Amino acid sequence: MVIVDKDRTSKNGDIVIAEVDGAWTMKYLKQQRDSVALIPANPKYEPIKPKNELKIAGVVTAVVRKY
Repeated sequence: MVIVDKDRTSKNGDIVIAEVDGAWTMKYLKQQRDSVALIPANPKYEPIKPKNELKIAGVVTAVVRKY
């Protein structure tokens, strides 16, 4: 379970909840001059670069783990 701050402005390196081209994901935000990518925590997966639209819904501020 994650706690998300919908009012916080995202910055480079934040974990964000985002809608990318109509699909939802939770990834690290990587911003460069003219591009944005969403980077997975698992290196086996490829970064996501939006083709049409990127909406940041919020920034993850905490993780609650239950064992």
